[in-house]
Amino acid sequence: MTKIYTCNVPIEADLVDAFCVLQKGFTDQFVYYDKQRACRYMGLGRCIALPSLREVECEYGSEGAGTHGTTDAAAQQPPVFFSFNRFDSTNPTPADELMASFPRLRFMLPEIVLIENERGRFLQVNSLGPVYPGRVARFERLCAQAPAREAVAIPFTLEPDSRAQWDAQMVAALEAIAAGRVSKVVLSRRKRLTAAHPFSSKDLLVNLIDGDGRGTVLLYRYADVFFCGCTPELLVRKQGDRVESMCLAGTCPVGATPEASDALAAALMADGKNRAEHDYVVQLIRGVLDRVCYDVAVPAAPEIMRLAHVQHLFTPARARVLAGITLADLMEDLHPTPAVAGTPVGEARMLLRAIEPYSRGFYAGACGFVDAAGDGEFSVALRTGVFDGEGGWVYGGCGIVAESDPDAEYEEIDLKLKTILSAFGKDA
Repeated sequence: MTKIYTCNVPIEADLVDAFCVLQKGFTDQFVYYDKQRACRYMGLGRCIALPSLREVECEYGSEGAGTHGTTDAAAQQPPVFFSFNRFDSTNPTPADELMASFPRLRFMLPEIVLIENERGRFLQVNSLGPVYPGRVARFERLCAQAPAREAVAIPFTLEPDSRAQWDAQMVAALEAIAAGRVSKVVLSRRKRLTAAHPFSSKDLLVNLIDGDGRGTVLLYRYADVFFCGCTPELLVRKQGDRVESMCLAGTCPVGATPEASDALAAALMADGKNRAEHDYVVQLIRGVLDRVCYDVAVPAAPEIMRLAHVQHLFTPARARVLAGITLADLMEDLHPTPAVAGTPVGEARMLLRAIEPYSRGFYAGACGFVDAAGDGEFSVALRTGVFDGEGGWVYGGCGIVAESDPDAEYEEIDLKLKTILSAFGKDA
């Protein structure tokens, strides 16, 4: 049994401003920040890493902790663990040197977590011994005094990736589809980025949160290397016995006007190739939920999710989970979906090992948080990159089926890369 001491105190500070102040003293950083709703968790430092949360005991701070004391809502907030999982953790192909430098850890408990959820805003301090009240008070004071954050534009250059290599991957993918080995496979590209001057994880985080990208901002920093991005795709959310997921596959551009976007969306909705690609994801998610949940609700037809640069076919899924099934169980059953691997998933993943020249690392992996009560959520790490403060790699992908056109799919990935490139500022 692992015993964790946790103290939660309410705060009024803007979470991102407070994070920008506190992050100077911590090399380990973890962020799961939903831009559309109050599901925002920003961790600093590492108290402990655990392979499982099944034997965790929590002791909460007393009324005397901090300058404001705890509240009922704060006292109910369990310690928050972060989890960043690779797309294919057993892939023998080496990851790039940046991805490879991250440790292989399961659930990571930060020393400090800044929280904004349905209960309010809190500062959480975690420890393996009783929490020192003076430390809580100091962090409270720093949060309260945090100045407004400032955005920094970071000019950069991108090295072109090999078009010949892409064409070869497309040939291999379409041959595998024609042979009946897979019905769909999701190929990816990566580009090397070099910045004009040094930058920090904080710089990219602020630009992603304050930028026009829609979705959940992710960040995992280990020492001087960090993985980050803004993903539109929820994998699974659990609160009590209630579960949500989404099917996200099928893409078209955004138009220059709302009317043009509407016309493109209507064409996407009517496109047989994209509808078939989307249905592969719907079938898998419905199948998993039917197996481990009840009251499963998945609409028969998709909707349109409109983002800053692209539009997607989107189908929400809801259910109630059977007793004994954890969030980690659901994450492992659902990931990877056909939206990021292909179908059948196992065969598609083996095909990707053969034809992609690199291991994806965290790109398209399942990244999120879970609290000690078992609630939390994971998103699929799309629109992401890995960096060292001077440069790094940016990643994008697209689903390939029999009707796919190599030129169109190549251009679709370039559109998707715009989201992670926006992390370098609008003037970059």
